[in-house]
Order: sequence, then C-alpha cells, then structure tokens
Amino acid sequence: MKRTVGIIDYGVGNLASVWRALHALGYRCRVSDQPETLSQTDLLLLPGVGAFPAAMAALHQHQLVDYLQAQARSGKPMVGICLGMQLLADASSEHRITAGLGLIPGHVGPLANNNWHIGWNSIELVCDDSMFKPSDGQSMYFNHSYVAHVVPEYAVCVSQQLHERFATVIRHANVVGLQFHPEKSQAAGRQLLRNVIEGLCE
Repeated sequence: MKRTVGIIDYGVGNLASVWRALHALGYRCRVSDQPETLSQTDLLLLPGVGAFPAAMAALHQHQLVDYLQAQARSGKPMVGICLGMQLLADASSEHRITAGLGLIPGHVGPLANNNWHIGWNSIELVCDDSMFKPSDGQSMYFNHSYVAHVVPEYAVCVSQQLHERFATVIRHANVVGLQFHPEKSQAAGRQLLRNVIEGLCE
C-alpha cells in the first residue's frame, strides 16, 4: 500500500523539488496548508528556506503552529528539512529571538564565525538508529548558515565544517529533522528519505 506524505505549504519552502523526489520514490503527496487535508496522510513533511522569523510568522499566519504541535505530540510522524528542521527547535537567534515549534529541545544559532555551509558533506552516525545506519558516511547536499544545538540524546548524525561539528540529523521519537536537502542529494538522499519515511511509519 502506498504511503501518503503531507507536504506543508505555508509559503516558505522548496515544494516542487520535495514533491518530485517523493513522487519518484513512489509516494503519494498532498500539498496543503489545510489541517483536514494534512491529517489524511501517513507522515507530515515540513520544508523550509529563508529566515527563521519569517518562517514562523508564516506558520502562525496559516494557523498551523498549534496543529503541528498537536499532531507531533499525538505520535504523527513528522520530518523537517533544512529550515524546517530548525523550526522544530525551541527558539532561534536568527535576526532576533524567535520561538519555534518546541518539538525537539534545543536552540538555533549561527555557525562559527558566521560561516555559510554550502555544498556536499558527509554525515556521521553518532547513535544507534537503524533508520540512518545505511547513510552513515554518505555525502548530502547542504545550504545553511544556522544550525540546531541540541543535547546529545537528540543528535543522530553530525557533520563537520572547518573545526566545527554540528548536528545534521536530530530526532525526538516520531519527529525527525534533516539539516541537509535529501531531495537534492541524488541517490543517497532519496534512499535516506525512504528509510526515514518507512522507519517512522512502521
């Protein structure tokens, strides 16, 4: 039976490339900002590009904050990608202090020396999570200058830029955040995306 992924459309996300990647993997997709539509799916996917405050303002404008928090806490599988991962945290200091969704304990701050992390980098598994074992050591595509700082128990994979190591996969039960773009990471990214969706939905 095909699984259905609800792609959250709040005006701040690269929806087309995510939809194409999921469609290529054989998943049905529902792109919507309507809770009644998103609730008829197996998993929620929160994309995101741009700045944290604008993204949170858009989620509030679409009246999705309470919905996403309730869905996650009810056990609904949820995946955040890039900025969508950062929105899962408690707060961000980007531009100003802004509260996040509070689904994975942690805060978002800039990379050291305000560096920008763009291009291909490998991810390293730092805990025993079967969903990500096949992806240990593989390269993914990144494009960000802020990172989520979480306590070690929520960090699944890390990457390194210059002398800084930071979490690139975070997880709290049914909620997963991916700092990289799996939909732009060729075969390795698509396989990881499939493993995450299947792992969270089983």
